[in-house]
Amino acid sequence: MKILLAVDGSPYTKKMLAYMTTHEELTAGTHAYSAITVQSALPPRARAALGKETVDAYYAEESAKVLDPVCEFLARHNVQPTRIAKVGPAGEAIAKEAVEGKYDLIIMGTHGHGALGKLVMGSVSTQVLANCDVPVMLIR
Repeated sequence: MKILLAVDGSPYTKKMLAYMTTHEELTAGTHAYSAITVQSALPPRARAALGKETVDAYYAEESAKVLDPVCEFLARHNVQPTRIAKVGPAGEAIAKEAVEGKYDLIIMGTHGHGALGKLVMGSVSTQVLANCDVPVMLIR
């Protein structure tokens, strides 16, 4: 099975990883894993002022801050994910990667906001669910 792990470095990601590594069926050696993190795009004026090299270095550094500890943790549990870093709206980028990469499952942590919280703040998990037909396992 091809599994996409949506990670952002938050406590919700940590809960998701802890859940995953305590369930053998999710860490079986027969699965292929990818860990994706999505950085918000800088405003156009900031990108123009800083230049492409600086902006690309910033995105790479921010992605590494999330992916390095996740990959180190997973390695201790014999899981070696492919690293994916994207820029843009998180929900859309995760859904697009899941569909284009032909993943069988997306696993992600969720804040567990109620209906009012989702209405006011939106939800990456809601956006993922709305933008792809790949099964999603939400860990709260």
